[in-house]
Amino acid sequence: MASSKPITTGIKPKNKLRRSAAYLSIKKAKESAKRDARFKRKREEDKDPSLREERRSQNVPVTIDAKRVWDDEVGDEEDMLGWAIDVERAAKKRKLAEEEAERNGEEGILAKLKQRDAEAAGEGEGEDDELDDEVDSMLASEDEEDQADGSDSEDRPSRPKQKAKPAKRAPSPSTSTATDLTLSPEFLKSKFPAIFNPAPEPKILVETHHHADILTSLFPNSTYIRRTAHAHAHKYSVREIAQFATARGYTNLVILSEALHLKLPDGLEIITLPSGPHFHFSISNWVDSKKLPGHGNPTGHLPELILNQFRTPLGILTAQLFRSLYPPSPELEGRTVVTLHNQRDYIFVRRHRYVFRDKRSSEKSIVGTDGKVVKGVEDIKAGLQELGPRFTLKLRRVDRGVQWKSGQEWQWKGKMEKQRTRFAM
Repeated sequence: MASSKPITTGIKPKNKLRRSAAYLSIKKAKESAKRDARFKRKREEDKDPSLREERRSQNVPVTIDAKRVWDDEVGDEEDMLGWAIDVERAAKKRKLAEEEAERNGEEGILAKLKQRDAEAAGEGEGEDDELDDEVDSMLASEDEEDQADGSDSEDRPSRPKQKAKPAKRAPSPSTSTATDLTLSPEFLKSKFPAIFNPAPEPKILVETHHHADILTSLFPNSTYIRRTAHAHAHKYSVREIAQFATARGYTNLVILSEALHLKLPDGLEIITLPSGPHFHFSISNWVDSKKLPGHGNPTGHLPELILNQFRTPLGILTAQLFRSLYPPSPELEGRTVVTLHNQRDYIFVRRHRYVFRDKRSSEKSIVGTDGKVVKGVEDIKAGLQELGPRFTLKLRRVDRGVQWKSGQEWQWKGKMEKQRTRFAM
């Protein structure tokens, strides 16, 4: 028969079964204590909602994005593509500095006017000094008032000091994460005029092996032309293809490279014709449309474009590059949207079809960034259907012109030494 001795938690039992039972009992007791504390805290917070807000203000998760470091705006503009500066924050800082300078200028003018008036009225001040002294003598001095206050404070009973309340966390910003391309630095516009002044209607030439239909549906106004007639024909270089496309009125050249052992795309090159720049991206996590659960089929409408979290000069340049690939006036009846979301220098590319429908009784209303329900859309929900493909891009290099040999001059290149809290885009 098994012994019925009580299990001691302080001493480790020698028997394996008793050790297992002791461990399970200790674990169960800890979980029970946590559950009781959680329910007790919930009951207290239901009575006083301020306790819940205070707890949430202190429980701030520490992420790599929260630890992101930025560079100072010091150096030559030639190297500014490698700077990690927030363009929007820098623009706000310059605006505040200009407003302060204007305010200081106005204050300086007012000070001069007051000084001139004071000098003009200086002659009449001597006559009023005696009268002012008599009036001031009738008022108690500051020292007398302090002594009176001190005597009163001794007679009063001392009050217990209140505990200082913990600092509350600032609410989430109400601004969106969309990239504001109107804040593009002037040096970028002067250095890359072909990207910041694109053609009204883009015309794209696509080069790839097995995914031509996907790329032509993803990029509007695109055409696929085979690179060679057959396997043993002449292999045209990127420079020759760019000259061919420029002579026929194309504005951009998109080349998709594939890993032969996986038969999946592993690189994307985007060239602005006729003379660059030349962007090199690597591709990861490629998922074809047919492998997405519940995917839809594209209808051929011109999509809307969403660009998120491109904040540095290099990020603004990359966002403007993708903006130049899509027509400026989308066809809203197609309800198609292409999203490029930048996070930690990885660009997540998604394509969806959206629909607005009535909210079900079991669903919650749309909540804004401040945690409150958005007014006017309490009974509306948005549904998404992914069209594909789904993949992730990472910028590797930006060449000055069209690539024609290895080791050519580059405008920006990803460095091997990495700081985890510093991002280029």
